[in-house]
Amino acid sequence: MNVSILDDYQNVVSTLACFRKLAGHKVTVWNDHTKDIDVLAERLKDTEALVLIRERTPIRAALIERLPELKLISQRSVYPHIDLAACTSHGIVLSSSMHPGRPSYATAELTWGLIIAAMRRIPQEVTALKSGKWQSSVGIGLRGRTLGIFGYGRIGAVVAGYGKAFGMKVLVWGRETTLVKARADGYKGAASKQVFFAECDVISLHMRLVDGTRGIVSADDLGRMKRTALIANTSRAGLIAPGALEAALRAGRPGMAAVDVYEEEPVFGANHPLIGMDNVVCTPHLGYVERDGYEAQFSETFDQVVAFAKGKPINVINPEALAR
Repeated sequence: MNVSILDDYQNVVSTLACFRKLAGHKVTVWNDHTKDIDVLAERLKDTEALVLIRERTPIRAALIERLPELKLISQRSVYPHIDLAACTSHGIVLSSSMHPGRPSYATAELTWGLIIAAMRRIPQEVTALKSGKWQSSVGIGLRGRTLGIFGYGRIGAVVAGYGKAFGMKVLVWGRETTLVKARADGYKGAASKQVFFAECDVISLHMRLVDGTRGIVSADDLGRMKRTALIANTSRAGLIAPGALEAALRAGRPGMAAVDVYEEEPVFGANHPLIGMDNVVCTPHLGYVERDGYEAQFSETFDQVVAFAKGKPINVINPEALAR
């Protein structure tokens, strides 16, 4: 099969051990990024199996209609970036492993790294030291402070455990089902959303972005946070109301942020207001991006390609497409 892999920014996929699973197939890897439909249609015109790296490139009807050879899209996890109805109507199978029960430890680890980096101002101090300065600011420690977990799912539970190990008090907010689970694990649920934002020294967001969670963190919520508090977002930018975080940080409540996700990605040329703010630590959506995680992700993704090529597709999201 003709296999195309999009958005391999670091040119790392071909170095993975699992890449050998595609032996015998013609594989083309694209390292740059584009959302231009004309460019994508030209690149993918002969593609039979398209491998996606999470949600980096949207695959909508206007592009699907111009890919007559495409038979399979193989990826991992959720698929809001894919027009499933268009795929089905064109007989294109979507195979996506949902990896049930397994948290992204890589994302949890990055979250904790960002929290420490932001609270102790590590990136700012590294930059100052390189410019010839010595101890240019004073950070804030974590022990004894309150860590707020907004959304106690698989990743949120892991981050809560890190907070406990660092001697923090853990407070949880979210749906009642998640509060019940958090209490069963020995954590306290906040009395209300308002209390949650007012009491926490660090708040970490851990929810999927769906209609019910879009903008779930409002300007009023942020305005209740302490001037010494930090909000960390390694989930999705859309969880926070548009423009609310930048405005809140300029107003001083909260005092800091750590951000790994943005409304439009990738971000080039430092073209985002948060990147230039001294009280924000920004990373380029590194949450799931580490070698062991890539091995696991692409091993499953390539297994889906191989299974489809053998006529035995797995993890099929739209079985109706098989009939077409």
